[in-house]
Amino acid sequence: MNRLLHAGRILFALPIAVFGLQYLHYGKLVGGLPPVPEWTPGGPLIAYATGLALLAAGLCIAANWKARIAATFIGLFFLFNVVFLHLLHASAVWNNGVTRTRALEPLALSGAAFVLAGLLPAEASGPNWINTFADRFASCGLYLFAIPMIAFGWQHFIYAPFIATLIPSWIPGHLFFAYFTGAAFIAAAAAIITRIQAPLAATLLGVMFLLWVIVLHAPRVAVQPRNGDEWSSLFVAMAFCGGSFIVAGMMARRNAPK
Repeated sequence: MNRLLHAGRILFALPIAVFGLQYLHYGKLVGGLPPVPEWTPGGPLIAYATGLALLAAGLCIAANWKARIAATFIGLFFLFNVVFLHLLHASAVWNNGVTRTRALEPLALSGAAFVLAGLLPAEASGPNWINTFADRFASCGLYLFAIPMIAFGWQHFIYAPFIATLIPSWIPGHLFFAYFTGAAFIAAAAAIITRIQAPLAATLLGVMFLLWVIVLHAPRVAVQPRNGDEWSSLFVAMAFCGGSFIVAGMMARRNAPK
């Protein structure tokens, strides 16, 4: 499980750093690139500041240097964007699938970051509140990660015909897999929330996201290498893979004999 947690940390950190590079490359806010909504005031200034912060935090987490501080920052920054920016358009979040997804993705990633911060060793130097916050908020991170999975699963049912069009043509039963994926999201979230077979459920959720990266997103990027949306989708799926493995690591530690 320690190997899984290590893999989860790297698979989570790399996308965070790439999101930072994307903000620096675009020099503006872009829809679908977490966590800042594209309509946020401040345009280029916010984009460059966000890019530098995410790049630095991602590299710190990957290198395991000041990683607890970096993970706590990512959790707070992503959560701030959801509560104080995305939810300004609460009606659209509720009624529009794209807007809802763009709000729930950073919410779930904030939860994964809080869980990771809680698992990392306490910082010997730095603000004391970081260690206190990381220890106490890790459990909340589990819910912040799991609850969006229920919404993602529900969306796979209500938008099943569209989801089916995204599945590669060589895979049979497109509509079946759309519904199956929706059910898998909901089942994994329920397991994490209820603590019933949670390590297994979170691990399988991470494997599902990893398969998406390999089977779905990587080929789409290969076909459209200049399409920024495809790159964002690939690394969002990778971040969720890492987040799932991180959650699996926490649940396994909690279930371990003392």
